[in-house]
Order: sequence, then structure tokens, then C-alpha cells
Amino acid sequence: MNQEKIGKLISECRKEKGLTQLQLAEKLNITNRAVSKWETGKSCPDASIMMELCDILGITVNDLLSGER
Repeated sequence: MNQEKIGKLISECRKEKGLTQLQLAEKLNITNRAVSKWETGKSCPDASIMMELCDILGITVNDLLSGER
């Protein structure tokens, strides 16, 4: 599991959906700082919100964990 690849995918998908980090964070009831940490590869999304995150971004959990579609 490559955190940097995962972060790049999250960032790419978020931008494709026209969402800011803050808007994505609000949808998930988390801070935009958490989203920033994912996108820079400093941390990964918590398992408890992965399904919801993937639904919002239009990807599968497998896509997210592999860091590619």
C-alpha cells in the first residue's frame, strides 16, 4: 500500500469531481487537514470512511488501496 499513490489518486478524483479539500472533508464529517494529509501521502483514510470516500470519488476500495484505477 503506497500512501503517496493513494494520495495522488484521491487528489485526482477529487479535482475531477470539482470538489475542494474542504468540500470533500465536509461530506465525510472530517477536517480538510485530514484530506490534505491523505493527498500528500502523510496518512491514509480511516477504514471506517473508506466506502463513503470511494462512493463520493466514484472509485472502488481496490482502486483506492492500489492507488490506481
